[in-house]
Amino acid sequence: MPRIVKHPELRREELLDHAQALFLTHGYDKASLNDVIGAAGISKGAFYHYFPSKEALLEALAGRFAKQALAGVQDIFADPALDPLGRLNALLAKSRQAKIETAAEAWALFETLFRPENLVLFHRINLAASASFSPVLVEIIRQGVEDGTFRTFDPEGVADIVMQFGMATHDVIAKAFASGSDADLDVAIEALEKRVRLYEIALDRILGLPDGSIRIGEPGYVRAAMTARRATLSPSAAAASQKSR
Repeated sequence: MPRIVKHPELRREELLDHAQALFLTHGYDKASLNDVIGAAGISKGAFYHYFPSKEALLEALAGRFAKQALAGVQDIFADPALDPLGRLNALLAKSRQAKIETAAEAWALFETLFRPENLVLFHRINLAASASFSPVLVEIIRQGVEDGTFRTFDPEGVADIVMQFGMATHDVIAKAFASGSDADLDVAIEALEKRVRLYEIALDRILGLPDGSIRIGEPGYVRAAMTARRATLSPSAAAASQKSR
């Protein structure tokens, strides 16, 4: 039987599909590289041609998530009715919607990143997301500077600040996960809601806008995204979380 040679990009996507399925089913920590290699039906040497480590797999999955999210907002850039501020808020609104819709899956894949020992990997994941979204943010901000909507001397710097918001909330989320109780999760949600409001005001000031112009969050957004994590817990873990309240 002739050996089937697949295009490298197709093989890479298949490996990501297998890894994602295994991470979702067993958790990132319990699914080994050997599990991924076995599911894909390839040799270790062939696997390492695409990904040098398990961490690189997770990083690539995060990059794919970011690209898929970006593909879902392309209609915003083609809408002639939107000015730069409307386009930026529409982008943030779609991003919120996508995060809520995929929250349970995302927590299952990436919750491990909020452990103290994985801070460097968390930073790498953020960089992967930034590589997809930063150019889009820069273009919107530049359009706003050109038509007078925004006032800033550094569109790239503003985009970088937006992408750094994820890093800035890492510790709050990590503490909530470490405690595991619903009461502590409520405290984390309140803290994140405050932080989101602060970021909105900061962006308004940086872009020379009146307070309330930028909407990073909306009522119930943080709670919906954070509580979706419960869907990823095993029944015993969920029961323990409820009992600790």
